[in-house]
Amino acid sequence: MASDNAGPGLIVTRTPLRVSLAGGGTDLADFYDRGYGAVLSTAIANYIYVTVKPHSPLFNEPVRVNYSKSEEVNRIDEIENDIARECLRYMEIEPPIYISTVGDHPASTGLGSSSAFAVGLLNALHAYRGERVTAGQLAEEACDVEIGRLAKPIGKQDQYAAAFGGVNFFRFNPGGAVTVEPLSPDRGALEKLFAHMLMFWTGHQRDASAVLKEQRANTERKLEHLTLMRDDAHELQRLMGNGPVEPELVGRIMDHGWRLKRELASTITTDEIDAWYERAIEAGAAGGKLCGAGGGGCILFIVSPERQDRVREALHDLTEVPISYEVHGSRVLLPPGS
Repeated sequence: MASDNAGPGLIVTRTPLRVSLAGGGTDLADFYDRGYGAVLSTAIANYIYVTVKPHSPLFNEPVRVNYSKSEEVNRIDEIENDIARECLRYMEIEPPIYISTVGDHPASTGLGSSSAFAVGLLNALHAYRGERVTAGQLAEEACDVEIGRLAKPIGKQDQYAAAFGGVNFFRFNPGGAVTVEPLSPDRGALEKLFAHMLMFWTGHQRDASAVLKEQRANTERKLEHLTLMRDDAHELQRLMGNGPVEPELVGRIMDHGWRLKRELASTITTDEIDAWYERAIEAGAAGGKLCGAGGGGCILFIVSPERQDRVREALHDLTEVPISYEVHGSRVLLPPGS
């Protein structure tokens, strides 16, 4: 379906980033096709914003894409940004078209920004064509673009977290079907959990693809590690789905999962990351993990409020990143009511 008569004007979407608390890495097909994978994650109030509109004929180029750079091209096929190019192809959008994106954080922070961009852009393009779309459809379309068309060696958790928002237990079944179980701890429990979270930017941007390629190659040898990580997601599911949430227990589960995960590939951690992690534990953190595939990005800890200043001091060479909860997944902000 082409967009010749589409273009209701300016479309703006807002799509949340995420942190996975347990099970990250078991959402790769190399593992879940052997049984199933499981991840428990939460959307956070940090976002990717995408703008789509018809491009004015007064410009010299029919296609403009703005992100960390600006591309001005004549044809969709000439776009260098692979996600933007393939989303436009996937949706059969024809020029003239203008796309712009801006995020609350830089790329490669381990918070799922690439998949959030894919979800947010697809959501915007559906609105551009006058279509409403479910969170499940958005997530699967983003997976089709990133994993199917672009052959990225990634899993499926980021697309689903960005599309659905909130706190969810995701089960990744053989063949790729995903079961979504929204968790609904009471608001006070979530506020308490997030009040125990401290997140820091390591300053290291990493290529997730390189890390994940090695992890995938090691899957056969690391099945026991991955199974235990999947079990951690189930344990956290039980903990967060039954009454009050005890942040200290969440921290211990995260610590267990992190110590397993860093054995999956040689590039997941570094001596510097390990030193930061142990300094935080010694200062009173109950547990934590590096966000995303590994090698850099943000590092998240669970710390009781009375010990947080000690952890901040122990990690004084890192930049703290505020973190809070987001209940919504990708949303169309403009036009209102879309």
